[in-house]
Amino acid sequence: MSTTELEERTNAKTKISCTAFQLFCQRGIKSVSMDDIAQFLSMSKKTIYKWFENKNELVVASTGAYLDDMQQRCEVYFQSSGNAIEELFNMMSMTRELFNQFHPSIFHDLQKYHPEAFKLWMQHRDEYMFVKIKENLERGIKEGLYRKDLDVEVMSKVRLVQVELPFNPVLFPPHKYDLKRVQMATLEHYMLGLATLKGHKLINELKQIKEEE
Repeated sequence: MSTTELEERTNAKTKISCTAFQLFCQRGIKSVSMDDIAQFLSMSKKTIYKWFENKNELVVASTGAYLDDMQQRCEVYFQSSGNAIEELFNMMSMTRELFNQFHPSIFHDLQKYHPEAFKLWMQHRDEYMFVKIKENLERGIKEGLYRKDLDVEVMSKVRLVQVELPFNPVLFPPHKYDLKRVQMATLEHYMLGLATLKGHKLINELKQIKEEE
């Protein structure tokens, strides 16, 4: 394959997978057909099948691309944060933005209909998010912003569960609860439970700054 052909293949697959994930976030994965994606892109379904054998392959590719992008964005936040609590506030801003995009059924659809793509999410959660949460807790303890008696391993697991909690339709039926509202409430509860008096003071200062913005 020539360089030109490789670039064409990469550009086409990226465009299709990004558009597909955008539609999945808006409507839920099950509700979006290959016809919908083709129509949205103003291209033939045959063109999409040139690059993706079926919808499942497209779901896997688009999920993987999204997780890679989210990980890169997270790294920017981690590297630019002055302390552990600022790190959490930066992640809160990113979370708010992301949850504005997600359809409530997206995790259910992944788990039930696209297990390979759901496995990518699980790997990202267990191998990347878990490590970053632990690092944030350890950093906060060293900075005197989080309590020294925290069980870092347990609290890291608790935070992982909290991330997925808003998508549980039994606990939080989508017609009654806004995803962003639930996620922000659980994150704030988590953060306040970690903090020392010094940490609480900083949380209140940063919260006021964010509210004024």
